[in-house]
Amino acid sequence: MKKEYITASDDQTIDLGRELAREMRPPLLVLLIGELGAGKTTLAKGIAAGLQAAREEDVTSPSFTLVHEYRQGPFPVYHVDLYRLEDAREVATLGLEDLWSEERPAIILIEWGEKLGPPLPGPRWDIRIEDLGGDRRKLTVEERMNHG
Repeated sequence: MKKEYITASDDQTIDLGRELAREMRPPLLVLLIGELGAGKTTLAKGIAAGLQAAREEDVTSPSFTLVHEYRQGPFPVYHVDLYRLEDAREVATLGLEDLWSEERPAIILIEWGEKLGPPLPGPRWDIRIEDLGGDRRKLTVEERMNHG
């Protein structure tokens, strides 16, 4: 499946995140891909809120902590930011595979997902966010299956 959306404000991007969350089921890896300032964290706010994992205002970019965990909802949601990591070796030190367990299925949102390297096995969504100028964004959502 591949779908495209256009949003014209941060609020519309958050609303789209809430809408997409209705289709998400754990275990799921969600790669958020886009340039700096494209709206990855804004979309993550809507997804986390839509999954009942956190309130929008509690979702911030995990640029310095690298991983935020939200547990208010029925399953864990992890929000990861790979921006500050340089290579696959540094990404490997995060232990993302430890978050990905069959015993405790989770949804993992990864900002700068293109830095991940070989993705974890299982269902995955790639969400590409393009800045169209002003507050307009084009979001392309593509569902994939990774084989481990």
